[in-house]
This record gives sequence, structure tokens and C-alpha cells, in this order.
Amino acid sequence: MEVVIVPDAAAGGELIAEAMGALLRRKPYALLGVATGSTPLPIYRSLAEKVRSGAVDASRARICQLDEYVGLPAGHPESYRSVVLREVVEPLGLTESSFMGPDGSAEDVQAACEAYDRALTEAGGVDLQLLGIGTDGHIGFNEPCSSLASRTRIKTLTEQTRVDNARFFDDDIEQVPHHVITQGIGTILESRHAILLATGEGKADAVAQTVEGPVASVVPASALQLHPHATVVVDEAAASKLKLADYFRHTFASKPSWQGL
Repeated sequence: MEVVIVPDAAAGGELIAEAMGALLRRKPYALLGVATGSTPLPIYRSLAEKVRSGAVDASRARICQLDEYVGLPAGHPESYRSVVLREVVEPLGLTESSFMGPDGSAEDVQAACEAYDRALTEAGGVDLQLLGIGTDGHIGFNEPCSSLASRTRIKTLTEQTRVDNARFFDDDIEQVPHHVITQGIGTILESRHAILLATGEGKADAVAQTVEGPVASVVPASALQLHPHATVVVDEAAASKLKLADYFRHTFASKPSWQGL
């Protein structure tokens, strides 16, 4: 696991967008796994700017979802399908044909989960998976005590996660669904490169447990310690409780330029 400490969210977004651009130069048809929420927005803005300027060609890129609410119609403005189309697919100049995600409104949700997990494999696997982290250490919607070998499945949200997400539903927790489809931890670990971005002091405890704590299902993100190519990008506030912060700064500053992120 590589830990990169950046000054702020904008710097983190630029760094990760550059890594995504480098991937697309090597592999124009790469499958990019994207996360939702406010944290990754600087990444998407930076990548879209690179596309507009001609620095990156994303025309053949493919986009896939990390998770989806259960019960919201696909056209609901806060369904993650709508969010990804609005914040990622359209700004990159792509169409829905380049996009894949689970069907949260399916009558048979379990079958939809299995179908999506299978579709990711049939698409050749996720080349780069973006991740955020919850204050309780969850990634995707793999809440604490999720199986570290889990596949795409339905999960029940904790009340804390519903409280955290109420801001997207007019601060009305009653509008936040109780269930979601999420890529499992085992599914996430199959991505070729996993990049987690965390910003703000509120994520500092979760980041410290993820990076420096034991691998444990109570902190789902700690499973990234098992990933052969995982990168954790954090701003100074989110890095504030890392005991090895100075070492992480030193290793990144000394990294050969050819190695990339």
C-alpha cells in the first residue's frame, strides 16, 4: 500500500486525475470504477478539464459503478446511476453506452447483484477503482464486519451512513434508502489498481486504522492492505493521525518519476 499526503483536496484530485490520464494513454479502453459523494468531485473536474484541453483522450474509456441504492428508480436524481452520468460520464464526453452499473430497481435484487459481478469479469475486470472511505472505515457500502471475501451483494446501511448521506436528500434521513447494492470487498480487491481518496479531519481516524491498523472486517478499508496495487491519497487533515506520516512523505518525495502513482 502506498500512502500519499497532499496539501488539500484539489491537489489530491489533480494527482489522481493524472494517474487516470496516464492509464488511458496506455490503455484507451480501460474500465474505470468510480465512486460517488463529494470527495471524488475534484478528481472528476480535473479529469474532465484534461479531456477538454486535449491532454487526455477518454473517448474509448468505460465507466462502472461501485454501488447503487436499492429501490430508487434509475431516473431519480440521487440514484447513483444518475449521479455518475451527471458527474462523470457527461463531463468526459461519453455516452450511456460506455457505462455499466447494477440495477437497484430490479425485482430480483440478488440476481441483479450476481449479474453485475459477472458483467465486471466479462468486461475484463476493473483497471482502476476509485474509492472513498466512510467515517466508520467502510468502502463502497461494505459496512463494518463485512466479509473480506464478499462479492457484489445487497447490504443494509448503518444509521451513521444514512445520517452522512442525508445531505444529498435535503437533509431528510427518511428519504435515504435502507438498502444498497455494492461491489463486495473481494470484488474490489480484484481491481488492478485501487485508489482511495480521503479528505478532512473527520476521516483521520478511519484513515489511520485503514493504513496502520490490523486487517480486520470491523474496518473494511483495511482490506486494501491485501491489494497488490493500492494507493491511499489523503490531505493533511485526513493524515493528521498517521504515526508514519513523515515516512510516507519521504517515500513519495523519493519515488522515481517513471514509477507513476
